[in-house]
Amino acid sequence: MSLSPRLPFFVYGTLRPGESNHDLFLRGRTESEVPALMRGLVLYDGPGYPYAVEEPGGVVTGEVVSARPEAYDELLSALDRLEDYAPGDSRNLYERVAREVTRADGTVVRAWVYVAAPAVAARLRARGKLIEGGDWRIPG
Repeated sequence: MSLSPRLPFFVYGTLRPGESNHDLFLRGRTESEVPALMRGLVLYDGPGYPYAVEEPGGVVTGEVVSARPEAYDELLSALDRLEDYAPGDSRNLYERVAREVTRADGTVVRAWVYVAAPAVAARLRARGKLIEGGDWRIPG
């Protein structure tokens, strides 16, 4: 059993429908995938994938993905591995945090989102390429 709350996930890069990791990690494990926006984030271009960085006033486009209950723990572990995230590890490139996200129908829910770890975020703010408009699929 997971010690983390069973929140949906907000995905904004390679886990979005039609992208490279969607079928590998999400196919058959979700009960819904709904377009959504997350405020308080901006995106930076990474090596084949984006990084979300917490930034007041930013907005990122993605999907809210709800896991099938019987697949939740397996999916959470798989996504943590994909993002090289281990709770409390100072070497993390990403941190998994709970934030509010607005679904396309206007409802607001809390969801897990992987954001750049503090050292990565500082480097991106200093030298990264911002993705204007907050949608990784639309070139800035």
